[in-house]
Amino acid sequence: MSSASPPPDVGPLPGYSDIVAAAERLAGHAVVTPLLESPLLNDALGCRLLVKAEVLQRTGSFKFRGAFNRISLIPESERPRGVVAFSSGNHAQGVAAAARLLGIGATIVMPSDAPAIKVANTRAWGAKVVLYDRWTEDREAIGARISAETGATLVRPYDDPQVMAGQGTIGLELTDQAAGAGARPDMVLAPCGGGGMISGIALALAGKLPEATVHAVEPEGFDDTRRSLAAGRRLSNEPGAASFCDALLAAQPGELTFAVNAAHLAGGTAVTDDEVCRAMAVARDHFKLVVEPGGAVALAAVLAGRVPTSGKTVAVVCSGGNVDPLVYGRALAAADGAAG
Repeated sequence: MSSASPPPDVGPLPGYSDIVAAAERLAGHAVVTPLLESPLLNDALGCRLLVKAEVLQRTGSFKFRGAFNRISLIPESERPRGVVAFSSGNHAQGVAAAARLLGIGATIVMPSDAPAIKVANTRAWGAKVVLYDRWTEDREAIGARISAETGATLVRPYDDPQVMAGQGTIGLELTDQAAGAGARPDMVLAPCGGGGMISGIALALAGKLPEATVHAVEPEGFDDTRRSLAAGRRLSNEPGAASFCDALLAAQPGELTFAVNAAHLAGGTAVTDDEVCRAMAVARDHFKLVVEPGGAVALAAVLAGRVPTSGKTVAVVCSGGNVDPLVYGRALAAADGAAG
């Protein structure tokens, strides 16, 4: 394992006030997604489980929040040059939708093996898609070249303070909705790829519900944040790992996101693809939600007993629902077969 190299300087760390400001910008644009609960599942788990359904967000994932917050801050004089982003799919759609709402052109660099539904949706929002080979080409280099050639603003998927602040609005909503239901979460779990969402949520809870613990959840083989937290420094994933959680395959934690996560997270855990399949089926059965693999890992961690939840109030984020029908069908068939 090797230390990750630092990305270019993208500004200071965000704070709680940045998340509050982001919530004001997002008001009327982002969906206030519901916080769901299943009494029967609570009985089976022995805890009170609250599910933040970001699958119902604009573009089908939480990524719209950070993209809109970041793009809305681009000066008017720079907007005609557009924006450029790199993403396996959910950030791509979030940037494309936010740019369209703000009247700004968007170019998105996407891996050629990204789920077809994510590529199609990104194009449907009006963005130009540039495909690359994730195994032989560097998406950051491609994005930087396009930015240099066109003057477009680069909107990073996670290592940007205003993207992190936008994602952190999930934490503000979650705590308010839980309070409205007479609940105070003891712990919050969320999926983690580069760390933008979990870092934003951790900052929001540090300011609004500091007694709650926050935990990152990753796919097995891509648990760079969990290992980095344990080591006290950013570590890369070993090559050759595989997971169908395509939204969470970052090579290492972001520089800014890890600085926040190292200070605020209680830890991290990893789940198997089989455990994710079960979580997708549980989301279907108990919450009537279509959740993509990467969006289901936090729920999977609770169902698999990866964290101690007995007698506690636990909130999890189901972060996205953009999954190809064939992948979704196979995941549910695998879970149903294992249950049978």
